[in-house]
Order: sequence, then structure tokens, then C-alpha cells
Amino acid sequence: DCYGALGVVHTLWPPVHGRFKDYIATPKFNLYQSLHTTVVGPAGKPLEVQIRTRDMHARAERGVAAHWGYKEGAAPGELAWMADIHFLRETYDNPEEFLAGLKIDLYRDEVFAVTPKGKVLTLPKGATPVDFAYAIHTEVGHRCVGAKVNGRLVALNTQLKSGDIVEISTSRSQSAHPSRDWLKFAQTSRAAAKIRQWFNRERRHEALSSGKEQILSAVAREGLGLTGSRRDRLLEEVGHGLSYQDLEALYAAVGEGNVSSASVVARLVRLVRPDEAAEDIAELLPVRSRFPQRLMPDVVVEGHEDLAVRIARCCAPVPGDEIVGFVTVGGGVSVHRADCTNLGDLAERSERMIDVTWSQTGGASFAVWIQVEALDRTGLLRDVTAVLSDLGANILTSSSVVRPDRTATLRYEVEFSDPNQLEQAIADLRDLDGIYDASRLLTGD
Repeated sequence: DCYGALGVVHTLWPPVHGRFKDYIATPKFNLYQSLHTTVVGPAGKPLEVQIRTRDMHARAERGVAAHWGYKEGAAPGELAWMADIHFLRETYDNPEEFLAGLKIDLYRDEVFAVTPKGKVLTLPKGATPVDFAYAIHTEVGHRCVGAKVNGRLVALNTQLKSGDIVEISTSRSQSAHPSRDWLKFAQTSRAAAKIRQWFNRERRHEALSSGKEQILSAVAREGLGLTGSRRDRLLEEVGHGLSYQDLEALYAAVGEGNVSSASVVARLVRLVRPDEAAEDIAELLPVRSRFPQRLMPDVVVEGHEDLAVRIARCCAPVPGDEIVGFVTVGGGVSVHRADCTNLGDLAERSERMIDVTWSQTGGASFAVWIQVEALDRTGLLRDVTAVLSDLGANILTSSSVVRPDRTATLRYEVEFSDPNQLEQAIADLRDLDGIYDASRLLTGD
């Protein structure tokens, strides 16, 4: 046991600070392995000591080929440094990120911490119990809830020193998970990469679950009578039309707000009811008006003032948006944003397209959905509602979700009387502490 021998040497003679090298835990590129230390020997003179096994010595004296002749096959963990490089290559798709991760591990001073069972782990200088936990196993890192160093409880951001005996406390609870704060003090590329992977996977899982719930609810409300495998097959076809690889990707896109459930159902309706494909999607969706009557913005239909006008739910235009009209099968006019994704299909019936404009008289309020992405903190809801109230806006409905990583999504349906109020509200919300995005949603679904 090389480390045991090292302990004996350091017990007999005091080591010289800064003169210890561990080429066993981190071999040289020619696979040279040995422990090097310098101690204050007899008569106070420095004495260099090299400690290695017989096969390490054979490799040092006669090269790597001699090692394979001496001992066929490599022991588990013997080429751990190659496994670390392989891990980085598998973790980072971007070559620049791979190189940055590699540099973190190559250019470093090292500390040597020990598990309660005596296993020595080599970590970069400044490493913490979090780095130690991920060096043992990914799940140990994910479920880490505390640590003891040399028998004493310490904070997880405590810097380790060579010789520290580190014991990691883990939780068996299903809710146990890493913290984003760990990224602030994690020193190894492995720990940082695993923490980021966990949060990326968790966020996708939440988005997938939310998107699936939104789509299935919208399908049920539409009354298409679709269930099971047929529904999933048609939804997957819709997803392919929107450039999503599979059904899960479509669910995740809806959950992340990249596409609305109304738009998905609109395309699904066109698959199920091809005879109605030319009809306006606003007529095919449930008859729940996008705006209460008192909030219906005034739209002028050039030369057809007697036509009934309704706002399309698929894109929910508001005053200030560029708009176009589409004459529905019922003889009314459905108003869409000029960039509405459904207009591509409706344009095939160009004879039913009609010019519309917003009324210049004003006076009518309108409602929009605003989504806020933020880090959860005390007073967050108060500050957001204060911004809206200070602008004279009226909050109609609201909802909020706080995730395990303490990020929050807030949604508000807000009544405005002026398009400039909407722009100002979004700008002011983005300036609030802890908010990293605020935007208008095209649908309240």
C-alpha cells in the first residue's frame, strides 16, 4: 500500500511543504506512476523518497510495454485519468466547452481527501464536499445533504485540505436534489456538468408534463373523440409538421411556451376534419371568447361595417399589432395577427381575406397574457403586481409555479387601455431584481 508507506515516512520525518507529488492518482502521459515526497531526514538534511509498486517500477524503468508484459490487464481505475477525459468528451458536445472542462482538470494544484473507508480522491485546490461527493458517484452528489470533515459538520462550500477525511450525508427522499448555488463553488468540471445536466433534465421533464396536460385538455375541449394510440399518432403527425421529432418533443415545446396548445389543436382539427380545412380556426375552437365583451377592441372592416367581428384565439391580436381579416363560413370576420402561423393555410382561400384596421377612436380596453420568468424571492409577487398597478393596468387572472430549483413562472391576464402601456409594462418588469425574462403570450392556454 503506497499511501500507507507514505504515512509511515511522514510519521518518521516531517515532510517539506510543496514537495509532494501524487503520480498514482494522476499518472503522467507515459503512464508513469509513483509517489514523490521530500522530508527533513537525519541530521536535518532534505531526503527525497519515491514510493511505487513493483509493476509501477517496471513501467518506470523499462516503459509501458514492460508493464503489460509484467501484469496482463489493467486494474479497475488504473487509467482513471483516461476515463475522466472520456467523461468530458461525452458530456460536452461543443469542442470549446470540452477544452475548457479539460483545462479545469489539467491546470490545477491538488488536494488529497480520504473517504471513511480509506479511499484517496484527488481533487483540485479549493475543492469542496460537493466536488468530493460527485467524485464518489453522481447519485451521491445529487442526494448530498451535508458533510463531515474530520468528524465535524461543515458547510458544503468548505474548502478541503489534503488529508481531510470526508463523510458525505445523503438523503433517500425522492425530493432530494442538487442546488443551483452549488455551481458557485464547485471546482471540478465533473461536478459542474452533472449539476447542470440534472437541472436541464428536470426542466424538460416539467415542460413535457405541462405541455402534455395542456394539449390533452385542449383536445378534450374540442370534442374530437380522439383517445389512445390514434390520438397520439395524429398528434405526432402534427408535431412533425411543426418540425418536432416526436410526441415528447411536441409536449415539451408547448410546456416551454414555444408553441401554443391552440395552434396544435388547430392543426389536429384539420387532420380529423379535412372537409373543414378551409374554415377559419377561430370558428373551429371552443366558443369561449378570447375577450369579455367589454374588452373587445374595436376593429374596422373596410366597406363592410355590418359584419360581425371576432378576435382569433390562435394569435390573440391586440391594438398596435398588424392585423388581417378572414371571412368565416358563418359570414363574420375573424381577425388575425399578420404573422399568425395559421394564415399560411388560410391564404389558399385568398378571396376570403379582407382588409381590417384598428379603430382610431380608441376607448376600448383589451386583455393580454404576460409571462414572467424569475428567481423566486421574498416580495416577488408584490413587486410584479405593483409594476402593473402603477401603470393603471387591471389584473384579471393570475397563476404562478415555483420549481424545486427556486425558479418561478408567473402568468397574468392583464387589461390595458393603451398599447404603449403593454410595452412599458414589459420593459419595467424586465428591470425588476431577479427577473430574467418578461414577455407577452399569444394565447392564455
